Amino acid sequence: MNRNQDVFILSKGHAAGALYTALWSIDEAIEEDLMSFCKDGTKLAAHPESQSFPSIEFSTGSLGHGLSLSAGVALGKKLAGESGHVYCLTSDGEWQEGATWEALIFLTHHKLFNLTVLVDSNELQAFGTVKEVASMNDLKNKIASFGATVLECDGHNFAAINSALDTPSLSPRVIILHTVKGKGVSFMENKIEWHYLTLNEDLLKRAQKDIAAL
Repeated sequence: MNRNQDVFILSKGHAAGALYTALWSIDEAIEEDLMSFCKDGTKLAAHPESQSFPSIEFSTGSLGHGLSLSAGVALGKKLAGESGHVYCLTSDGEWQEGATWEALIFLTHHKLFNLTVLVDSNELQAFGTVKEVASMNDLKNKIASFGATVLECDGHNFAAINSALDTPSLSPRVIILHTVKGKGVSFMENKIEWHYLTLNEDLLKRAQKDIAAL
């Protein structure tokens, strides 16, 4: 991303922890900010808030309506003749929401080639599997039927993600990232309860050991 021109919108706002870590890695957030996560007076709330950091364009939640916002930003850039690309990260459960499909209709209709949509597809959501809550089988073909180019890749493979991002497309692009919730931490993988739980000291050490062994 070109930080002066490109825009990233985290629609799945419950993944704020990853966003804050990314902001820390580019020196927008500092160590002191990270240590205040979810505490009184913090800039690092459970869901990202737009007034906290310059790179957070919009406040988003569990269903953050980020695709609608991203489509608006991308259209604004197109109409103004501005360079730069918009990236929007959604969850797979988020595609159960009507507003997401309305945004897909909008962005394909307006041929917003300056927008890339990423779908974190771990097949889990807050109250069960995506299939159990409201089946989204064959999401790839459902999205493609609206006129988008849909690619799939291993969401834990950075080279595969970069390759998908670099793939030329003659229509708006959606990349489905197949992921495992809690990937790399043995006691977290594919466990719905880790959508909510916090680590005690012993579990923190176990998680750090698992991650170090990757």
